[in-house]
Amino acid sequence: MLGTLKDVDIKADENSLTINGKTVKCVSDRNPLNLPWADWGVDLIIESTGVFVTEEGASKHLQAGAKKVLITAPGKGGKIGTFVMGVNDNAYKHDDYNVVSNASCTTNCLAPFTKVLHEHFGIIKGTMTTTHSYTGDQRILDASHRDLRRARAAAINIVPTSTGAAKAVALVIPEMKGKLNGIAMRVPTPNVSVVDLVVQVEKKTFTEEVNRSLQEAAEGPMKGILEYSDLPLVSSDYRGRDASSIVDASLTMVMGGDMVKVIAWYDNEWGYSQRVVDLAELVAKHWPAA
Repeated sequence: MLGTLKDVDIKADENSLTINGKTVKCVSDRNPLNLPWADWGVDLIIESTGVFVTEEGASKHLQAGAKKVLITAPGKGGKIGTFVMGVNDNAYKHDDYNVVSNASCTTNCLAPFTKVLHEHFGIIKGTMTTTHSYTGDQRILDASHRDLRRARAAAINIVPTSTGAAKAVALVIPEMKGKLNGIAMRVPTPNVSVVDLVVQVEKKTFTEEVNRSLQEAAEGPMKGILEYSDLPLVSSDYRGRDASSIVDASLTMVMGGDMVKVIAWYDNEWGYSQRVVDLAELVAKHWPAA
């Protein structure tokens, strides 16, 4: 999707990767309890398998000797702190959670501009649709799956399916609890997705005012997280973009003064990965001095 990694010298053997002269040890085991985190003095584990997303599952890394776990997916149950950079990262406290979640790529796109809209206009309720590139959870050919729609061939179908991304916004913006819901439409593209949010707001507004509030946030407190674009682009133009959320200002609509529609693009692979690194750095920044 993104091509080969350029301008990097990589060497590999059975037990390590050497990247630009820095050697990284490699180990593999299906059971996190068997991993040598204690022996290696590991502080933070980035849990990206998609398997150990509960507190119980992720905590196996803690039992193996790691001190913190960062899940690159929505956490499920238990005491897991969910943080979206640019939205609630300032609420992070080192001693509150041993397991944290970076939420989903879609929540990372949706939450920043939802926060802006709520702060400026007051969101009453709304619905979201993400037109999302197909993922590894779908089938390349018709095959078995617990979700009968995801069981269908991903590369030749538009696949309606569920998403918890809209409801999950309430984990990082508590005022949104019970106010947002949504669905996903999986489409035959390998990367870059787009969120379509429609909300009813308390304060009457108009298109230019909505766009102005989003642009000011993108150029100010949310710079690097939220971007603002008025160019007539398509999905492939956003491949490799670092931002979590790129508002497509030319598609913003306001109906009757209180119904607002905002469209935002996101590279659901690359952009999300940037936030994983940002959250890992945030955790490290708050680490108590030795």
